[in-house]
Amino acid sequence: MAVDVLLGLQWGDEGKGKIVDYLAKDYDLVCRFQGGPNAGHTIYVDGEKIVLHTIPSGIFHADLMNLIGNGVVIDPITLKMEVEKLLTHGVPVMDRLLLSQKAHMILPTHRMLDAASEASKGKDKIGSTLRGIGPTYMDKTGRNGLRIGDITTPDFIDKYEALKHKHLSLLEMYPEIEFDLAGEEEKWLSSIEFIKNIKSVSGEYYVNHALEKGQRILAEGAQGSMLDIDFGTYPFVTSSNTITSGVCNGLGIAPSRIKDVIGITKAYCTRVGSGPFPTELHDEVGEAIRQHGKEFGATTGRPRRCGWLDLVQLKYTCMLNGVTKIAMTKIDVLNEFESISVAESYIVDGKDTDELPFDLNDPTLEPVYTALPGWNTKTNSIRNRHDMPKPLSSYIKGIEKYLGTPVYYVSVGPGRDELFLNH
Repeated sequence: MAVDVLLGLQWGDEGKGKIVDYLAKDYDLVCRFQGGPNAGHTIYVDGEKIVLHTIPSGIFHADLMNLIGNGVVIDPITLKMEVEKLLTHGVPVMDRLLLSQKAHMILPTHRMLDAASEASKGKDKIGSTLRGIGPTYMDKTGRNGLRIGDITTPDFIDKYEALKHKHLSLLEMYPEIEFDLAGEEEKWLSSIEFIKNIKSVSGEYYVNHALEKGQRILAEGAQGSMLDIDFGTYPFVTSSNTITSGVCNGLGIAPSRIKDVIGITKAYCTRVGSGPFPTELHDEVGEAIRQHGKEFGATTGRPRRCGWLDLVQLKYTCMLNGVTKIAMTKIDVLNEFESISVAESYIVDGKDTDELPFDLNDPTLEPVYTALPGWNTKTNSIRNRHDMPKPLSSYIKGIEKYLGTPVYYVSVGPGRDELFLNH
């Protein structure tokens, strides 16, 4: 069997959790392959909103295993809280969740370093979520990190203390910040004892053995393609590879094992934090999208910046990822708009282009918009592509033609069942 990949095509927050939850019934194993607790995958179960930060979104399905892969960085405190919340909902997490032994852990001093570094940047902040993600990946590449497999080794505390003191030395470079290190350390060590109860495995062998047995696997991405460390809007990016290539390193599989790549996009664009955003709207239209879409970060609570759909950007990430199917979410947020715009090219240095420039902050860049009629009607009850209002159908067909990729799934509301197949 092969691995299918599901990931975000914009700047994150595209609705990946809901789509994974919808598709999970067709798989035997769902795997997170990168990122950390800065992810916020929102799922509505029986009308209740549940946000997953580290645990794969297939956790609500019986007879399905969920693996946190080696490419993920894990905060034991966050993971413990997440598991405990799911247990209160009657989800048998311990029976459905596995940890890769090679996944790196976030220490309290990683979070302290993150906060101190970001505070020192002043107006040049990159918009870090302050979860310690960046410093943890830095220790990983610097060959200093602590991994899940280290928890059970006799010298684990010695390794922890050595890394902590390295961080304390680095913190001397920054102005002092408020951080209860003793209190956070106590919670961290308690959480380590808790997560010892979650089964850890050699993730790469587990996944490849599952493939050999004919099991169906879905790799779940976090953040979005425009936050990729190599191909995103650098330096306003995350610290991992959020695109399809990250699956191979994040799970330990060969590229030839990948089959379908399902890319998620909203019907418009959003971004949290700093960084370029060509189609951002600073007017009442942008605020209307924010309010209708409840565009506030699932992890940070920060209001999201909102704008029209950027097809130049979307075509770029479809190319990078080898997208075979698109899932479009939040169609319903645009239900009341008389007119909707999409960017189909940019003007850069006076020239029209359908390619992203090296620097999206280029002051000469201007999106070229096409205005389209809105559908101006409720869509939440649509469960069949033939029931779409004509303007919505035309909107989706126009996107498919531009991208050369089918919009295969359409989400028309936050509920688990508010979605239909478009092909």
